[in-house]
Amino acid sequence: MISGDAKDGNFIFSPPSIHILLSLITAGARGRTLDQLLLFLKSNRVNDLSSLAAHLGQVVLADGASRSSPSLSFVNGAWVDRSMPLKTEFREVLEGFYKANTKQVDFKNEAGEVVREVNWWVEKETNGLIKDILDDDSVKPYTRFLLANAIYFKGAWAVKFSASDTQEKDFHLLTGSSVKAPFMTSREMQYLAEFDDFKVLNLAYNQGEDYERLFSMSIFLPMRKMVCQHWHINWFPGLAASLMNTSHGKKFMIEFAFFKHQGFTEMVDSPEGKDLFVSEIYHKSRIEVNEEGTEAAAATVVIVQLQCLSATRVVPRIDFVADHPFLFVVRETFSRVVLFIGHVLNPADQGLG
Repeated sequence: MISGDAKDGNFIFSPPSIHILLSLITAGARGRTLDQLLLFLKSNRVNDLSSLAAHLGQVVLADGASRSSPSLSFVNGAWVDRSMPLKTEFREVLEGFYKANTKQVDFKNEAGEVVREVNWWVEKETNGLIKDILDDDSVKPYTRFLLANAIYFKGAWAVKFSASDTQEKDFHLLTGSSVKAPFMTSREMQYLAEFDDFKVLNLAYNQGEDYERLFSMSIFLPMRKMVCQHWHINWFPGLAASLMNTSHGKKFMIEFAFFKHQGFTEMVDSPEGKDLFVSEIYHKSRIEVNEEGTEAAAATVVIVQLQCLSATRVVPRIDFVADHPFLFVVRETFSRVVLFIGHVLNPADQGLG
């Protein structure tokens, strides 16, 4: 389903960004395509997906900056060819539940301009973290519909790290070799859990006066045979400046076999609606972590074309040294919504996403 980049390098993606657009195109599908989308999204009704989308955008992922909680943005956009007016019902879902801004464009004669506009929109909505999600040839003259989502997150640690304690140390790769990377260190009490095969460190973001949500980053570290003797937490920011201070990120495509079927007749009020299919889904994510906190963003673009002929227990004084590959998750604790998930295999790899 997702390109093979995840196996061999650092990787991050945003589940809600992808889910929201899959839910949206489900509202415009019928027949076999609708059935397969509902099955994949584990939902019985389109209305349930639309209600979930509204809840995510207006409650779970609403901006919390005014309450000293993490800054958040979760927005949708739609670009529709002038030759294909939207059906009234689909427009109501698009603008009502998904709060998407829609714009009519000319894909046939102004494809390059549309690409530049979508890229600019994504870059603006992600505070400059996601650039050039679309290539010049991503939009074709026979493109009829384009949907986009952008998610942005910026949170400060509830307990900040001291930059003066950050040191270069060895990070052990899967190949058996090692690379130098900056490690952030904390001697404060932290939320830790230790199991037979892995440890979990949970780092909370500042909650401020937002008493209904609590965001955190959880790091899942596989066990190593060597036992460390230091009685403090030593955490490698494998997603931090050494990895992410770059003007680009890796982009990947997502493929679903059922998108090759036509079945999006409920999107547009045109006889050509029966020949529409999803040709590509692009997703790009980026995360930066430092002693102050985390800044992360992701964007997803769906292109529709015309068919042409638990709770964490507190464990004091457990040594946590993330000096080998690990998994990380950024989530909202109460709703259990995962904003970003990824893994770090090599901190020397300058792209993550």
